[in-house]
Amino acid sequence: MAEVKLEKVSKVYDGKVTAVREVDVIINDKEFVVLVGPSGCGKSTVLRMIAGLEEISSGTVTIGDRVVNDVPPKDRDIAMVFQNYALYPHMTVYENLAFGLKLRKYSKPEIDTRVREAAKILGIETYLDRKPKALSGGQRQRVALGRAIVRQPKVFLFDEPLSNLDANLRVQMRTEISRLHHRLQTTMIYVTHDQIEAMSMGDRIVVMRDGVVQQVDTPLTIYHHPTNKFVAGFIGSPTMNFISGQLQRNGALSFHQDDARLSLPIAPAMADRLKNFGAGPVTLGIRPEHIHMHRPPDAGSVAPIKAMIEVVEPVGNEIFVYFSTGTTAQMVARFATDHAPEVGKECELLVDTSRIHLFDNTSERTL
Repeated sequence: MAEVKLEKVSKVYDGKVTAVREVDVIINDKEFVVLVGPSGCGKSTVLRMIAGLEEISSGTVTIGDRVVNDVPPKDRDIAMVFQNYALYPHMTVYENLAFGLKLRKYSKPEIDTRVREAAKILGIETYLDRKPKALSGGQRQRVALGRAIVRQPKVFLFDEPLSNLDANLRVQMRTEISRLHHRLQTTMIYVTHDQIEAMSMGDRIVVMRDGVVQQVDTPLTIYHHPTNKFVAGFIGSPTMNFISGQLQRNGALSFHQDDARLSLPIAPAMADRLKNFGAGPVTLGIRPEHIHMHRPPDAGSVAPIKAMIEVVEPVGNEIFVYFSTGTTAQMVARFATDHAPEVGKECELLVDTSRIHLFDNTSERTL
């Protein structure tokens, strides 16, 4: 098993296009870390530099106690699972699983033991004589996982391995991979653009944007305490509501947005943290689940807002309600199914002001 350490790791293409900028991350031994961000943010490039498939422009990558910048991929003791399954179509499942071990000159008994153990872990023992074309997408992904497992590497690398699967299979395979991590107790690094995958699977999450790490923390810490507006908006579905306005001090601290006819008091605990900020333009953020039809028993301080209901979207055990508070502020709330307001009607909603986030308009950092 191994710790993976990235120190000031950068990737520059053609001497001018910076894909990754000075990434500093330590992935602890046996930890499951997810790199997440929008397309083009550099997360797959980071993974490929760890694997040795991309040359590092500057900085160092350490696996265990060895700097691996100049170590060939085959000698880094890693195994990688790709977005496409990359199975050999002319080989059986057994032969696909055994192929890498044969190249490394393992004995036949050792190969057989490892292949059958991996097949048992993944529940594909009955498919060993089949060829990939006779397997479903989920079964092929299990074979790709098995090919990595038989290597018994120090580090597993996953590059968006579930993006080709349908929604139900993705949920099932998320659970399989999490269970696999607990069983194998190996360091795993997983790349995805899906924030739900990141939140549900990772011990810690690395959020990236434009090649720069924005925040590294546990899923719930990132969700409840985002370091900036980008992280707040990217993590969470539906996304956090954002409203530009002004902080005003008239005795107590409050937020105002004239176009939206919106005025919200700032909870005392937050006002105390903002005592050195003064007043001025800010962006307010509030998550959909912190807007209510009725005051919940666990809410802190709440403030009423006038809302024009525009769209009601049932999604099963809850509904998403899209509404406006004026000419510019379009917002969404998450309610239980028994709290469905009528489209086209104006009603009063309650904002839990103890759950408000405030962001600096210039730097977009959390205040």
